[in-house]
Order: sequence, then C-alpha cells, then structure tokens
Amino acid sequence: MTSRFGFRPRLFPTLFTIPAVIMMLGLGTWQVQRLIWKTELIDQFEARVTSPAIAPPEITPDAFLATVEDWRYRHVEAEGRFLNDKELHLIGRTYKGNAGFHVLTPLVLDSGMTVFVNRGWVPQDRRRAPERPETLVEGETSVEGLIQQAGRKGYFVPENEPQNDIWFTVRPEAMAEFLGLEGPVAPYYIDELRPLDGKLRLPFGANREIEVRNEHLQYAITWYLLALTLIVVYVLWHRSMDKKEPEA
Repeated sequence: MTSRFGFRPRLFPTLFTIPAVIMMLGLGTWQVQRLIWKTELIDQFEARVTSPAIAPPEITPDAFLATVEDWRYRHVEAEGRFLNDKELHLIGRTYKGNAGFHVLTPLVLDSGMTVFVNRGWVPQDRRRAPERPETLVEGETSVEGLIQQAGRKGYFVPENEPQNDIWFTVRPEAMAEFLGLEGPVAPYYIDELRPLDGKLRLPFGANREIEVRNEHLQYAITWYLLALTLIVVYVLWHRSMDKKEPEA
C-alpha cells in the first residue's frame, strides 16, 4: 500500500524512525527550555553584579544552603582585616594557559565573623606570600566581590589534602579548623573583583563580567536538524526502494 507521500512504508524502518524522530524533537524542545532558563539566570546574575554592593550576610550554613540561589553572585563589600599569615592556595588554577594558584585568605570582618576571600590568581613562582610582599594588604581594608557557594566541585576533582597543603575545593569550616581560626566562619566565600580601572595586579581577581556557558541554542538546533535529516533519509530510502521493486 502506497502512502499519500508517494511511497510504501516498510515496517522495521518505520518502527525505528518514528520513535527516534520523537526523541530528537523532544530533546530539541528540552534544550529550548534550558536556553530560556539559562538566559534568565544569566540576566539575573548580571543584575546582581551591577547592583550596589551590600554587606556580606551573617548566616548559618543551613540557612545559606536553603537560599543559596538567592546569594550566588551577589555583589558585596566586606570590611575587615586579612590574616595574611593564614592564606591557603587552591591548586590547579590557570590563567591564559599558565599554571598557578588562587590565593585564598581569611578576612576577619568588623563583626568578628571570618569569611574566606579568593583574592585571585598568581603564577607558580609567586605562590608564597614572601614572594609577593606587595600583594599583602595590612590593617583595615575593604573588599569588593561576589558571593560564591563553597564546597562545590566536579566529579573528577580530588578531595582536599590539608596535611599536604593541597586544596582543590573551598570548604570554609574544614579550612578554619586546619588554620586554627576562632569564631564564626561564613558558609560561603567571596571572589574578589578586579579593580574598576581594569589594570591587572597580582593576584588577578575575578572578572566583572559573568561568564556562564550557554550553548543550549546550538544543542537545540543540532537535535532538530538530526530529526529533519532522519525524516529526509527515511523518505528518500523508501522512494529508492519503490523504484527498484517491480510494480504489481
């Protein structure tokens, strides 16, 4: 029996093609939904970065975790003093292909709470504080930065090894215990922003422009094109088979 499309559908190719096309269209639609969500999220983060800075929150770990999406990338300005002799170094950080570390320094706020500040990137040969005395800020200071969720790591990121001075992930409570810090510790950390003048000074702080990957449009187009391609192949194959078969 010939269909209205000018060919006679075969059972097995049809049983394969229809579910595959439905799946591809579904994945493409899902990627469109993800695109809308990611775009709104980026707009929200950018609005937070450009909004006036607020004081860092004094919040319990449970309360922060429950509202973490409200705090991520929040623009803050913290006032206190750095404990330069207590700085730690996040290993495996790069800057334009150059290996180095991120300098993580405890900042004791005027309220008495300690918050870890990721001051930015330094090269391998300037990892230790004595190798870059010009970067050590003494006395009362003000730090402008963005709140980041602590403890987040990828699947293949190793666990911290405090005994070997190897840190991959920011874990404020564990770091405070290792350093022997007293008093409350913020359950988050602050990424210090680069100066407004745009000049790079060690440590290289966080960029003021939010960089969040958003490739869902390409993924959606890819799935839709695959579905269209499969339909075209399905039709052309059937037509070629009909031409090869003798008419009854």
